[in-house]
Amino acid sequence: MPENNKKLPQKVIDYLTKAGVPHNIIEHKTVYTAYDAAMTMGKKLEEIAKSLVVKADKDYFLVILPANKSLDLEKVKKNISKLRQKDVKMLKIPGEKIMKEALKLKDETVSAFGQLHKLPVIMDKALTKAKKAIFSSGGVNHSIEMEIKDFLNLEKASEGSFSVAKKIKKSAKNKSVIKKKNGAKKGWTVNSEKVISRKP
Repeated sequence: MPENNKKLPQKVIDYLTKAGVPHNIIEHKTVYTAYDAAMTMGKKLEEIAKSLVVKADKDYFLVILPANKSLDLEKVKKNISKLRQKDVKMLKIPGEKIMKEALKLKDETVSAFGQLHKLPVIMDKALTKAKKAIFSSGGVNHSIEMEIKDFLNLEKASEGSFSVAKKIKKSAKNKSVIKKKNGAKKGWTVNSEKVISRKP
């Protein structure tokens, strides 16, 4: 891993400093998922804000939801259609390589701060029930804690309802199935931890 990946991106530091928004920078061991972040920091999953990039037709959006929830693409599609006042014909989660090229990311990952990526931000209402949340900084060794209301104001974020409860399929031995090689079939929901669950 490049050494730069372990640093808090300078543009995030500058962005938050300029905005003057109260926040805490949390340093932790290397994590790549919201689940790992929660386990590392000893936090509940619902306190961790999961950041996902979606592509609606030709436009990209950053959606934020609690880490204990999964993304319902059909609900996201309806939310974005309402925001744009125009029906979204196709919605998908782009692959990592395509996303990095589109957002011009180099050593960092996508952060929760859509303004830095020039992306509209939509937050799931399930997350707004909390007073504070921990957000992705774009680095793998740092996270940003701030109040939800401050994040919404900073990002000029819209709110919507597009998350569903995680449902993990269990094997005969009661072990969680965390990956399915052939991808999700129709009617299945995939979250960022690659847990595949069937919609009711």
